[in-house]
Amino acid sequence: MHGLMYPVVTVPQAHCVLVERFGKYSSTKGAGLSLVIPFIDSVKSLPEWQGTAIKESVYIELTQQQTDTLPRQCHTKDNVPVTANVSIYWRITDPHRAVYEVDVLPRSIKDTAQNALRAHIGSMVLDQVFAERAKINEAISNQLTTVTSSWGVSLERVEIQELRTEGDVEAAMLQQMEAERKRRAFISEASGKAEAAITVAEAEKKAAVLRAEGEALAMAKTAEAENFYLKRLREQVGDSEAANILMAQKYIAGFSAISSNPADKIYLPNSMQGIHVFGETRTPTPPPSTR
Repeated sequence: MHGLMYPVVTVPQAHCVLVERFGKYSSTKGAGLSLVIPFIDSVKSLPEWQGTAIKESVYIELTQQQTDTLPRQCHTKDNVPVTANVSIYWRITDPHRAVYEVDVLPRSIKDTAQNALRAHIGSMVLDQVFAERAKINEAISNQLTTVTSSWGVSLERVEIQELRTEGDVEAAMLQQMEAERKRRAFISEASGKAEAAITVAEAEKKAAVLRAEGEALAMAKTAEAENFYLKRLREQVGDSEAANILMAQKYIAGFSAISSNPADKIYLPNSMQGIHVFGETRTPTPPPSTR
């Protein structure tokens, strides 16, 4: 018997049935009770769908479906065998076209996805296949969308489920991955050391600038203080006497400088006759010193 031939058909939620009259498409019945004319109308039966997107061979499912392709060996552009399969997520939006515009819809979707997968893997080298998995998913999805839209099907997404190599190829890939990890670690360590060296150099540069600025400021303050002291000294004793006093101070400061190292042996003069006393000036004799 071709489909159901009862006067009343009960269609479950999110399903539909196709009614044919004398073997030709007549109408699409949605969820609920539907009347058909016995012996004239019949419900389309789809046993070849084998339970994919259909129940009891007549109730077409309108919810999202998942179809998994069988693992298939493909060859990359550099002739490396790769075993791969994909999952396709789709839903029927136009039951009429899904049944009458394509021969066995679920099988056609699966075959189209497998062919697209094989073609895209064959256009890439092995490293690209594993590195650009998302790109392959997108390419297959775009290709399937173009085809399935004419079948009354909305493609939700495509995902590669299995992608593997075997034997020597897999061992070589593991070695390559390990070498790549070591290379990245070495680069990261070298980059860290370089950044640390730059940071230290910048810190030393800033410290040197700060020291120079500090010394310059100290010298300016010292010069300012000496000018003020000299000015007040001139006011008290006059220009000539002020100059003599400053010379005597510098003379004494010189002894302090040359005797700053305890390990040095210093000979000092036995008199201070060279130092100016107010009202009298003598030519100072340089003190002998040995180091």
